[in-house]
Amino acid sequence: MTDQDRFYFRQLLAGRDFAAADPVARQMVNFVYLLGDRETQEAVIVDPAYGVGELVEIVRNDGLDVVGALATHFHADHIGGDLWGQKIEGIEELLEIIDVPIHVNSHEVPWIERTTGVTDALAAHESGDVVMVGAIAIELIHTPGHTPGSQCFMVSNRLVSGDTLFLEGCGRTDFPGSDPMAMYESLTKTLAQVPDSTVLYPGHLYSAAPSQSMGETRRDNWVLTPRSPQEWMQIFGGQA
Repeated sequence: MTDQDRFYFRQLLAGRDFAAADPVARQMVNFVYLLGDRETQEAVIVDPAYGVGELVEIVRNDGLDVVGALATHFHADHIGGDLWGQKIEGIEELLEIIDVPIHVNSHEVPWIERTTGVTDALAAHESGDVVMVGAIAIELIHTPGHTPGSQCFMVSNRLVSGDTLFLEGCGRTDFPGSDPMAMYESLTKTLAQVPDSTVLYPGHLYSAAPSQSMGETRRDNWVLTPRSPQEWMQIFGGQA
């Protein structure tokens, strides 16, 4: 089995591929990602929310076991909790099914604890840490801005970006814990290191396509056009 053959990757759209009867899932159009190693039959779920039991079953039906979860950030539509008065399934419900670590950025820990009530299962990481799933290496990249501990995941020439970067636009920076200048640094410095050939997989379906190369995103995404902090803050409603 080649490295590419053993790499397990699925992009699932909430409200369509699972949780199809959930009107909130259909409205929020979140992506959930399954990453794993077919040879060792291990997988992790990125941002498990909505139909969590369905996600576990999808992995099991593909012949793998869920050995962990990765959270891009603490918002309820990504890891569960209260969303505008609606209870969203997430990591709390996942832990009721299987006892696995939830890999988060260290800056996000207090926010996740408050949002979900989950504490002991959180595995806190720093930027550059690597989570191994079988022989598959997932690099964790801290990209604050949307939230203090937002993180992206680099794996097998793919960037799973959560709400840091979409194909069109980026995550909002007017929520509690958001920081527009931190977002500017994440987009223009941290993610500037990602090669053009890398394929971007965002946290929501906010564009016609579900993914595209970083080169295409740099060419077409308007949030990557500002050339200075001053230009950036003019767009995002503040002063540098």
